[in-house]
Amino acid sequence: MRGGTGTCPELNDWLSDNLPEGSRIGFDPFCHTVDSINKLKARLQENGLEAVPLLADGNLVDGAWGSDRPSLPLTPLRVHEARWAGKTIKDKLVEVRQALAVAHADCFLATTLDEVAWLYNLRGNDVPYNPVFVSYALVSMTDAVLYTNPAKVPPPVADHLKEGGVIVRPYDSLVPDVRSKASGKAIIAMDFSKVSYAVYQAAEEAAAAGPRGRKRTAADAVVASNGTQQQKHAVVDLSSPVVNAKALKNSAELEGMREAHLRDAVAICDFLEWLGDKIGSGGTLTEVEVDLELTGRRQQQQGFNEPSFPTIAGANSNGAIIHYRPQEGSCKTVDGNTLLLIDSGGQYDCGTTDITRTFHFGNPTAHQKRCYTRVLQGHIALSQAIFPEGTPGSAIDALARLPLWSDGLNYRHGTGHGVGAALNVHEGPQSISTRYWITTPLQVGMICSNEPGYYEDGGFGIRIENLLVIQEADTKFRFGGSTFMAFEDLTLVPIQTKMIDPALLTPAEEQWLDDYHRKVREAVSPRLAGKPAVLEWLKRHTAPVREQLAATGIAAATKAAVAVPVA
Repeated sequence: MRGGTGTCPELNDWLSDNLPEGSRIGFDPFCHTVDSINKLKARLQENGLEAVPLLADGNLVDGAWGSDRPSLPLTPLRVHEARWAGKTIKDKLVEVRQALAVAHADCFLATTLDEVAWLYNLRGNDVPYNPVFVSYALVSMTDAVLYTNPAKVPPPVADHLKEGGVIVRPYDSLVPDVRSKASGKAIIAMDFSKVSYAVYQAAEEAAAAGPRGRKRTAADAVVASNGTQQQKHAVVDLSSPVVNAKALKNSAELEGMREAHLRDAVAICDFLEWLGDKIGSGGTLTEVEVDLELTGRRQQQQGFNEPSFPTIAGANSNGAIIHYRPQEGSCKTVDGNTLLLIDSGGQYDCGTTDITRTFHFGNPTAHQKRCYTRVLQGHIALSQAIFPEGTPGSAIDALARLPLWSDGLNYRHGTGHGVGAALNVHEGPQSISTRYWITTPLQVGMICSNEPGYYEDGGFGIRIENLLVIQEADTKFRFGGSTFMAFEDLTLVPIQTKMIDPALLTPAEEQWLDDYHRKVREAVSPRLAGKPAVLEWLKRHTAPVREQLAATGIAAATKAAVAVPVA
């Protein structure tokens, strides 16, 4: 069972409803956030249960692991080039300190790895598919600290940090340093939705004890507006100022993302030309080999570091498994009768990519073509959306679903997620989904995915995904002085037209696809000058829709052919 699906009880509810009164539930305070534990405690208390943090000498999992526990990675850090970062460390620290001043706090603790990497313009390789490293960042009004293993900091990184005014402390020094600041009456801002309960607990306990273990007295209290004395807390909850700053890409970050997508397009077009020839000549390959061949072509591109997530290459029924990962020995074979879904991405020195395309190498059924066309129509509808400032992603999610809904179809995942700039392929705070409780408005400079799909269990899966950047829309009017926003496609890879049911496609949708393919052809062609076979493939697959359909023997329906300019 999977939590959050509606058919599985939530853990807090299950524990509260099934354990006898007086039970004590242990938890590892380093593995749970403050928010999650506060919710757990509140739910347990309703039925007379208690949540107990297990420290290092009492954590059962740590004890069972013992000396067999792997050590933390020692891969060296690297500087994220200024040409792709767009802001210096000092620029970013100014923004954090402005947030501190507003919050009336003395320092801010960043605990998520992508926040630390972005803040200090560094990248690492500690977590597969994500260019981050094990670390914390603690920023005060006068100094900034990076907590990580000093052995991971080579001289160029040390010089980079010194220039930015950042000192390096051992990773294990974070909790003692937090205790020291809290006992000295410093107010530490943390994001309770991200920080571990252990760090929060250490600060609160140190503050209660006071300097060198002295108990806090009335002199340490603050006077409330009603005249009563209240204990001053060492920690304040502050939504991380780094999260929003990181989500709003600056011009250099956007330039890097565009460059990454051009490099990625070369690799994918090269792969698809090769794949089409292999299948067309009667060859076959496994889903694992699809991954290896595609990744191999990405590795040939400048600045490629690693995939941005495990490649999903799902043939036929495996394509219906949304987070499928092929394994040697159990994966399917791709041949001339296969409907293949490929969801993949790359981490480059300049940016991050995430793209899904669906292909059929033989003769798709009428039902498959209808489903594919509905998915494509949803993709186009979202790409063309114009919306006012302040609009959350949940308000436009239905645009991508409406064509599917018209046939009684749907999909069980979100339509779009945020994407980092040479960082994690999934990032917040924005989301385009049915999760209505995510109210973060979409803003200019954010990058989101556009990935509607359709999946038939045991049959096939379809998904079409591009990355989009939000920009200001050029509207005729500005109602109420509002700014309106639109999307620009970053992904530059042809969308297969063979799967389209032309009777369903409107002239406006056909025009969108022709315009998109023209953009792809014009942007990518110069990069394929040394690959004539791939360039020819690109030209064929970015030709106007009606030309492509005619070439495959599919007659365009009258509805789709009326007065549509030829690209």
